[in-house]
Amino acid sequence: MARIAVIGDGPAGLSAALFLARGGHDTVVFGDDDSLVEYAEFHNYLGVPGVLGTEFMDTARDQAADAGARLRTGTLATAFEVGADSVGVRTGGSEQSSDDAEGADGSDTSDGGGGEFDYVVVAGGKASQALVADAGATVEDGAVVVDGNARTSLDRVYAAGHLVRPDRSQAIISAGMGAAAALDILSREAGADVHDWDSPS
Repeated sequence: MARIAVIGDGPAGLSAALFLARGGHDTVVFGDDDSLVEYAEFHNYLGVPGVLGTEFMDTARDQAADAGARLRTGTLATAFEVGADSVGVRTGGSEQSSDDAEGADGSDTSDGGGGEFDYVVVAGGKASQALVADAGATVEDGAVVVDGNARTSLDRVYAAGHLVRPDRSQAIISAGMGAAAALDILSREAGADVHDWDSPS
């Protein structure tokens, strides 16, 4: 079982967390519960006929938490460093006051600090570009450079969402990029291509 940090709790981050947790990996999401999506209303998200952004995000958080992802709401990643065998993540203070507590939505409300992870998925919006750049990944023309699997130029570091497509960002694209990152991690861990779907019973 791999340990994975997801930095950002918008559509890209929560999508990655959902797939990774469903795949049985220890997945921790660091976020501030303040995605741009919270201020939107959806009429262009395939399969979702008209929903407020707040409702969409509540459902997304519930899905990720129900799958086993630990949501550290209010705990922000301030830096990460890629080592030989792991990625160290440092975090700032928590907006939550309780230690070792669980929120009503199943989120982990403890600060808990950062830690050492096997992979990191950075999906925290355009502001997270500085984290990726400071760690040494390639950023060009205001966007983090990734391949088709959302891999950055740093091994075990992925990026998805607004920080990759700041000028052409859409929630459905961000969610897809988060899923692509997760499937690549799942496949790397399994040593073979991994698909994630359910069949009706």
